[in-house]
Amino acid sequence: LILATGVNAPNLDDWLRDHFFEQHCKLFCHRPFIWHIWDGRRRDGFHVLVNYHKLAAGNGKGRQLLENLTYSYLGDWITRQKEGVKRGEGGAEDRLAAALELQKRLIAIIEGEPPFDIFIRWKPIEDQPIGWEPDINGGVRLNIRPFMAQDIPGGRKGAGILRWKPNIKWNKDRGKEPYRPQEQYPWFWKDGEFTGNRVNDIHLSINDKQKARKGKKQT
Repeated sequence: LILATGVNAPNLDDWLRDHFFEQHCKLFCHRPFIWHIWDGRRRDGFHVLVNYHKLAAGNGKGRQLLENLTYSYLGDWITRQKEGVKRGEGGAEDRLAAALELQKRLIAIIEGEPPFDIFIRWKPIEDQPIGWEPDINGGVRLNIRPFMAQDIPGGRKGAGILRWKPNIKWNKDRGKEPYRPQEQYPWFWKDGEFTGNRVNDIHLSINDKQKARKGKKQT
């Protein structure tokens, strides 16, 4: 079965760790629905495969899944590495450091301060996600951005906390947006004039989003 994939992995575990995600990305045109999250340690680190559709589920379920991954699954791994350090277990200190670094990135995604924020071009600023509040209709391209925002030691350049780098960019899309008011869609404006450029590489602070939400409630 492994040979049928075209790689020479010695066993299923090695194939899943080292080859699966790259092949999955290529097979599904770099819009993966299984995400391979890891801590940068190839042989003895923390690896997990996550179903994107569950991770982007609505009504807070996606956020809950990410929190469970961060604090329960990864948290248990961190606890085991701390115990290994106390026992003087070889490599435990390095595994602990890598796991803590990954946990720091995941917490940043949950909280959503730039560059770990989600940006959905067609939503007004008051409806932009705060923290990990993905809209599955936004698609993989937009929702995966926080996971690729900052590389981890040992990881692939540009892949963030993913095992392999999907060929995803957030360049300006073709075409123009219809007129949008500046106070709700400031990214479509420049120097006081409406441009309508379909930009995607925009980062908004939590404070700006909260102010916009507060203003919406007062109107």
